[in-house]
Amino acid sequence: MVIIDTNVIYSALRSSFGSSFVLLNAMSEGKVDYAIFAALIFEYEDVLKRPDNKLVFTETEIDEILDSIVALGSHHSSYFLWRPFLKNPKDDMILELAVVSESDRIVTHNTNDFNGSTKLGVKAIKPLDYLKKEKLL
Repeated sequence: MVIIDTNVIYSALRSSFGSSFVLLNAMSEGKVDYAIFAALIFEYEDVLKRPDNKLVFTETEIDEILDSIVALGSHHSSYFLWRPFLKNPKDDMILELAVVSESDRIVTHNTNDFNGSTKLGVKAIKPLDYLKKEKLL
């Protein structure tokens, strides 16, 4: 199981070229076992619906994409009991989901944001590396 960072979802919707887009398609086809929880979905929604985000999707289309992500993801709960661990609280939220869901990887473009996560058994990995490792390319 993996966690998909917000920047990967955003990148996938920003361009139909690249590893993020391939990963989002694999998610929609049920080829990726990923964990979600409410706080992460709210973060996805916040970022994707910002007026200055340069996406070509309407709010309704974004809602449909998010509904699909929610429908196919593995749902978890978290109570944020051991923060702070990383520099950014939003990254702590993602790391905590990884720990709670027993995921061993966080797929992100910003792997440096998760320095220290290996202490908890979680490795940050770029989308292209994940796709290659899982033979999804």
